[in-house]
Amino acid sequence: MKLAKTAMLIAALLPCVASAHQAGDFFVRAGSATARPTTSSENVLGLGGFDVSNNTQLGLTFTYMATDNLGIELLGATPFRHRVGTGPTGDIATVKHLPPTLVAQWYFDLGKASPYLGVGVNYTNFFQERFNETGREAGLSDLHLKDSWGVAGVAGLDYQVGPNWMINASVWYMDMSTEVSFKAGGQQQTIKTDLNPWVFFFGVGYKF
Repeated sequence: MKLAKTAMLIAALLPCVASAHQAGDFFVRAGSATARPTTSSENVLGLGGFDVSNNTQLGLTFTYMATDNLGIELLGATPFRHRVGTGPTGDIATVKHLPPTLVAQWYFDLGKASPYLGVGVNYTNFFQERFNETGREAGLSDLHLKDSWGVAGVAGLDYQVGPNWMINASVWYMDMSTEVSFKAGGQQQTIKTDLNPWVFFFGVGYKF
């Protein structure tokens, strides 16, 4: 008898524990996105590999829940701006990029908390590639980075703080490889470079 009453009590309480995400939900997150390249490259004019600085921008994600557990997410951001150099020379250039990334994610329902894992594809558009005064004085010109396609992965956590509001923390990894082309003393140079950044996102989200 006691067991039956306990079971009935649990059944009555279960509807009060709402899933954080459900099929058909659409939500937007906004927050800080910090890109930290793990750069490696071929030797640059005998000066070693490229160094690329970290940068933080406004990050945005747009997610649609196809089922209670499967979400489709697009990551965007305001343009990242990185300083580029080599060890001996210091900064010689700046470059901007936009890394829109589309992933499929699997959410684990823990009530208010929803950890998730995802995998997808990243496209990176590089623009405003410019040598600074140091680079130009060294005889460098015509800087260009080839746009990149690569695999991307994400691990994150949403925590519901209200019917429509959540806080989020996630970390992304992007396979980002490019060819850096420029002229040195009038001679064309092409340096294969892997940026492969980790992107750390912290923000808030709103569910529609």
